Amino acid sequence: MAEAAQSITGHSMGGHGALTIAMSFPGRFRSVSAFSPICNPTASDWGRKQFSAYLGKDESSWAAFDATLLMRKRGFDGPILIDQGTKDQFLDLLMPESLAEAMAARRQPGALRMQQGYDHSYFFVSTFMEEHIGFHAKALYG
Repeated sequence: MAEAAQSITGHSMGGHGALTIAMSFPGRFRSVSAFSPICNPTASDWGRKQFSAYLGKDESSWAAFDATLLMRKRGFDGPILIDQGTKDQFLDLLMPESLAEAMAARRQPGALRMQQGYDHSYFFVSTFMEEHIGFHAKALYG
């Protein structure tokens, strides 16, 4: 039996997970979206501290869990939608510009939308969730 069509999304660390999972399993997901994802943890002090604690000191193993590095290495075989609030209190740690640069270099279909005045909250997610559902519906059903 053929695998059912799938898409994946998440918020914050879950958004990072959605991106890294989608890029790690080519052909499995037709689209991926994220709200305020952690985009380049290996390049931030916070991310390096977390990766060191969870993955160990061997930095060569970290690349498989960094969305920007995965984008540079293999990209994604479908469209990507990322929403990021301009007033997000974690914006400097999230580094969406790194992922946007990697997407542009690969000519990856997708968009990083900087949403004016929004923070990291679930209000932000709920405001744009309908658009993400429509984005995935289009990728799944045309």
